[in-house]
Amino acid sequence: MRLEGRCLDKSGSGNVSLIPEEDEDMWHVYNLVTVGDKLKSTTIRKVTSESSTGSSTSERVRTTLTISVESIEYDTIACQIRFKGRNVQENPFVKMGAYHTIDLQLNQKFSLSKEKWDSVALDRLDVACDPSRTADIAALIMQEGLAQLCIVTSAMTITRARIEQQIPRKRRGSCTNHDKALERFYGTVLQAVLRHIRFDVVKCILIASPGFVKDQFLEYLLAEAIKQDIKVLLENKSKFLLVHSSSGHKQSLKEILADPAVAVKLADTKAANEVKALDSFYVMLQNEPNRAFYGFKDVERANESNAIEMLLITDELFRSSDVALRQRYVALVDSVKDTGGSVRIFSSLHVSGEQLGLLTGIAAILRFPLPERNEDSSDDSDSN
Repeated sequence: MRLEGRCLDKSGSGNVSLIPEEDEDMWHVYNLVTVGDKLKSTTIRKVTSESSTGSSTSERVRTTLTISVESIEYDTIACQIRFKGRNVQENPFVKMGAYHTIDLQLNQKFSLSKEKWDSVALDRLDVACDPSRTADIAALIMQEGLAQLCIVTSAMTITRARIEQQIPRKRRGSCTNHDKALERFYGTVLQAVLRHIRFDVVKCILIASPGFVKDQFLEYLLAEAIKQDIKVLLENKSKFLLVHSSSGHKQSLKEILADPAVAVKLADTKAANEVKALDSFYVMLQNEPNRAFYGFKDVERANESNAIEMLLITDELFRSSDVALRQRYVALVDSVKDTGGSVRIFSSLHVSGEQLGLLTGIAAILRFPLPERNEDSSDDSDSN
């Protein structure tokens, strides 16, 4: 994300001007903008004019509009965000107070104004504009006839390619059709690897599968690299890491990232740290349940006792349209940091974030055990 301008006063209100340059930037924008914010960017407006003879003509004009955001829709496939709201600045084509939409796309400049830039929004802004931010991992999850190529960034998991081909079964005495189909499949996967992986950016390329599919593919890849003199593969062959997975489906990514060999290799990546933190919570929940709380009310109660060692929370909660509830989440994050606890904000587009979402989206590992509440805590989910 390119920061074009930043003007914030001491009270925390103000505006920033940004240009999203990558898919991941759009995810950061989606998390930065909340209902009630003012967003300024260019949009298309259909304008109808009437001539002196009574005939009317219409044309589409591009104009700069500022709206007070009322709804937000994020299309991950088209990589586009649609903001809808009322016009709040004078415009020759749109009346004050009239509804309009702004479709934000990559490389489109916009300005965002907030009455209060809270700590979570400011942290998100700093992460989004960090020039050192990169796609940490590429993961190729395979089984015979199925492959999914994913890019795992600090904020999201993006499926770049899904390859599915029919592979005939091996027949006794003849493997010709099976072997030919498998080679065609590997060739298609290899082309996807070359097309979608930026070898100058990724730290590691995981190849995962049940059985020996991963080994066979890596052998094929290196043989083709030598045969076709594909230098980028030969120069980066040390980045390939073979990992076992239970299937070739995307859901296997969580178990892949939790693999001890992978964890050592990726110790400094955000995605791996999220998986590690969530695994630590599950271990604590099983062994010392009085030191593992989840659900907003219980976690808030633990914070009142300054008991939180690590707070786990999904970014989805900060997109709440309930301003007061969002402020409570932000206050909780600030309080945990002030008392020396650590905070892990999980991306809801990571498999670990999806898992945390099943636990109400908020959990905590405590410094010391606390007694459970006597009353039924089943209404916790109503607070999220």
